[in-house]
Amino acid sequence: MAEQSYIYQAGWLVRNYLLADHLVACTSVLVGIYMCKMAYDVTHMISSLYYKGYASLTKIQRIEWNNRGMSSAHAIFITVMSLYLVFFSDLFSDCTEGPVIFRSSSLSIFTLGVSVGYFVSDLAMIFWLYPSLGGIEYVLHHLLSATAISYTMLSGEGQLYTYMVLISETTTPGINLRWFLDTAGMKKSSAYLVNGVMMFIAWLVARILLFIYLFYYIYLYYDQIRQMHTLGYLLTLLVPAALFIMNIMWFTKILRGLRKTLAKRQ
Repeated sequence: MAEQSYIYQAGWLVRNYLLADHLVACTSVLVGIYMCKMAYDVTHMISSLYYKGYASLTKIQRIEWNNRGMSSAHAIFITVMSLYLVFFSDLFSDCTEGPVIFRSSSLSIFTLGVSVGYFVSDLAMIFWLYPSLGGIEYVLHHLLSATAISYTMLSGEGQLYTYMVLISETTTPGINLRWFLDTAGMKKSSAYLVNGVMMFIAWLVARILLFIYLFYYIYLYYDQIRQMHTLGYLLTLLVPAALFIMNIMWFTKILRGLRKTLAKRQ
């Protein structure tokens, strides 16, 4: 009897807590913040053990080093989940009934919540150490992202477009690796050159071409987008456009940096 009671209580907890949308959202944000703390600490631990130069870094360099490890962990997680939900799950498939703009699931809500937890954590660090971890462009990027993701997580509207934008996080590990190599004094290494080329290609695909495809998808389902609440409608149209402009600005910087690196090699 006791065993059956525990099973019933566990089932009740899953049905009424873990699978309740609003509780999934709140829980997942906390999970995201906790995962950020774990990733930060793991980066510190691994770097202390396996990179001799870590101890010689300044305090702010070590903080940024660990912060970039945290952002890389989030980028890998959200990229994998976004690719799965957009291309491999049935959630946004044409075979699924109902308007694609209003589809969501417990898994999609939970994943967005984890991402919100990351952006909240990273924003807190940026504000606390401003401008050491990033200037106004990072603040603007994170505020736009956190606002849009929070809305689609809580409302269930436009999750397809949110996940298409989040696929662009695939470029983050490469950007962080470039900083790691530079900080470690490996700016003249072959790894730094290869990283620059790969980062250029990844940025072009994930943050330029993918966004153009996203705008096409917005046009394709515009009749559904018009049915969204006013805030969701504005976020769907304005946030990708604003991020796209920032992506182009950063892309020009990446291109200039790559040209300089290639010129020095000649």
